[in-house]
Amino acid sequence: MTQRVLILGGYGNFGSFIAKSLSAEPGIKLIIAGRSAEKAQNFAASLNAEWAAMDIHQNLDQSLAQIRPDIVIHTSGPFQRQSYDVAETCIRHGCHYIDLADAREFVANVGMLDITARAAKVLVVSGASSVPCLTAAVIDEYQTQFHALESVDYAIATAQQTNRGLATTRAVLSYAGKPFTTLINGVMKTVYGWQNLHFHHFPGLGWRPLGNCNVPDLALFPARYPNLKTIRFYAGLEVPFEHIGLWLLSWLARLGIIPPLDKFASLLLNFSRLFDSLGSDRSGFYMKLSGQDADNQSKSITFNLTAKDGFGPYIPCMPAILLARKLIHGDITTRGAQPCLGLITLADYLDGLAPYPITWHLSA
Repeated sequence: MTQRVLILGGYGNFGSFIAKSLSAEPGIKLIIAGRSAEKAQNFAASLNAEWAAMDIHQNLDQSLAQIRPDIVIHTSGPFQRQSYDVAETCIRHGCHYIDLADAREFVANVGMLDITARAAKVLVVSGASSVPCLTAAVIDEYQTQFHALESVDYAIATAQQTNRGLATTRAVLSYAGKPFTTLINGVMKTVYGWQNLHFHHFPGLGWRPLGNCNVPDLALFPARYPNLKTIRFYAGLEVPFEHIGLWLLSWLARLGIIPPLDKFASLLLNFSRLFDSLGSDRSGFYMKLSGQDADNQSKSITFNLTAKDGFGPYIPCMPAILLARKLIHGDITTRGAQPCLGLITLADYLDGLAPYPITWHLSA
């Protein structure tokens, strides 16, 4: 039986990647939705999909009643200031819900919908993205190689020439200079967004600047991996002077000299595009796991992922693609509301990325 999959923000940066991947999947009828009827219709035509003009803040309930989707994939961020209205509307209409949220509290607290989601016999998944899905999958895969896994240090390095959406830009700027907590040496300590400037060498990419970023992992992992003593997550822009400029602006925001940087998201995004010729289409991810081996000797391994040719966005999109496929084919029977943890293995993830110019390897 054909399953109807509605993608909110379906012609956007991440939504279009997901739509293209699912368009040829047997048993799926795609519906591309967004606020622009013209954009939705044009993109849907290229995929032989249906389309709908809709605003999640105005007519979602009526739209779901008309479209009657089986699965809704929500890509219309940023999620930092959103409520659970979309997920709750999906529950009322009896359709599964998946989002790509990277907002810490939004993802960490989605379990508050668990009782109503179970009653409706639907699956509600938040954070079906690189964080926390990929990052947890890496830890789950390799933690058995340690007698005691004590710390994880990891980062995402973006590609300058990869398409960057306004919603994503707003999300990453929302915590610039803002305080948040992370686990360091067994204690939750305060750090500040886009500060702690340092450089890391990524295989195939070279040295990239990095700074603190606030993600769901920092709230979820201390409970999921109680032996961890330190969790550090970073992200970085490819062009060094852009990243250093963001670091300087984060200090001005921290000191209250300028308003929160997400207010300038459109201006800063357009400014950054002026320097695309200075960057590349390669992005990367690393996660260093450290602890003790069976002989109580220090041990560390590093998982590295490299995306070429502008295919970096497929990495955060892959969990939503895989979950949609699993639901359609009956390969997942879990119901209720939860962050995207334990639903996709690292092998699942890497198999999904295999058709694309994305490579991975382990290093000691």
